[in-house]
This record gives sequence, structure tokens and C-alpha cells, in this order.
Amino acid sequence: MPELIVRQLGLADYLPTLEAMRRLTVERDEHTPDEIWLLQHPRVFTQGQAGKAEHLLAPGDIPVVQVERGGQVTYHGPGQLVAYLMLDLRRLDLGVRELVTAMEQSLVDVLAGYGIEAAPKADAPGVYVKGEKIASLGLRVSRGCSFHGLALNVDMDMTPFQRINPCGYAGLKMVQLRDLLDTPAPLDEVAQRLEQALRKRLGYS
Repeated sequence: MPELIVRQLGLADYLPTLEAMRRLTVERDEHTPDEIWLLQHPRVFTQGQAGKAEHLLAPGDIPVVQVERGGQVTYHGPGQLVAYLMLDLRRLDLGVRELVTAMEQSLVDVLAGYGIEAAPKADAPGVYVKGEKIASLGLRVSRGCSFHGLALNVDMDMTPFQRINPCGYAGLKMVQLRDLLDTPAPLDEVAQRLEQALRKRLGYS
């Protein structure tokens, strides 16, 4: 089984993290271990390749970064768990659709562990609880290797989502784990459970 390195990066600025992710993807070869980075970002909007300016309603004082992942605009901030997956898909014998499914099912597994029933949507990548979006996905594949990843709303200030049409959907309701639990789940605990779920779904366990 290929080696997997998991890095806990804490609260990390978006742009240096993006550069590091790009660099790893460009410089890696068939012997480079796969990596998953678990982290949070300071407040930032990221606009994917399909991103349209009209979905940025009122960014205000929050920076907007254009990125090469799929999808539209989303928000990252403290209290949101981000996982970046730098995987050699050819070595894993995984297609992009299979990777997306594994990511979505990992999130469903984590939420099920907290007694929350969640599901992906065929026409809108991400994971939803009763029609409200709790996790977003956005990937890029270059030379058979993935980067970017997923973001799970755990315990954060949700108001910046009102400044955008999340993922390009006007009026899409966003929800977070804290609002669905009697007792808030610590972010590092959620990160540990997500790591375990991803390892299992991707065949590393």
C-alpha cells in the first residue's frame, strides 16, 4: 500500500498553503508519498475555475483568491476543518469521480459518528443535512495527482456565507456541526475522525 503522510497544520494562511500544495504537486514523482493536510484558514473567499463574479455579493474586508480548483466561490474561516488531499490517483487506481465519492462518504461517516444523517447530492458536490450544506468539495487533478480538497463547517462564524452565493447557488443554506449537536465537538476530535474515515475510504487503513 502506498505511504500516506498526514499533517496537522493548525491555523494556516491560505496563499502560502496554496503555494506549498502546488509545489508538492509539481515536484512529486511516482515514489512521492501521498499527503493529507488538515488545517483551518483565516477568513478568505476562494473563487474556483467556474467562479462568476456575480456570486461574490459583498466580500467587504475579506480577501478573495482565484484558484484552479473546480467549483464556484466558497468561504474559509477559523472553526472550519479543511482537508487537502495530495494523492497519486494512478497509483491508487482511482478515478476523479471515485475520489469525490470517497471524500463525500468519509464526511457522511464522520457525521454519522455524531448521530447526524447526511448525504451527497448528485448534481451539487458536497455533503448536505436536510438540504443544508455542511461541507464543500473542490478538486484539481494535474498529471494524475489531486490537490485542493474539502471543507467541513464545524464551529465557526457563519455570517460571511451571507456575503456570497455559496458554491454559486443563491439562497443555499449553510449549516455547521455545532448547530446540530447538544455539546460542541472539538475541532481536533473531528479532524482525527475525518483522517480515519479518509484512510478507510481511500484504502490506506
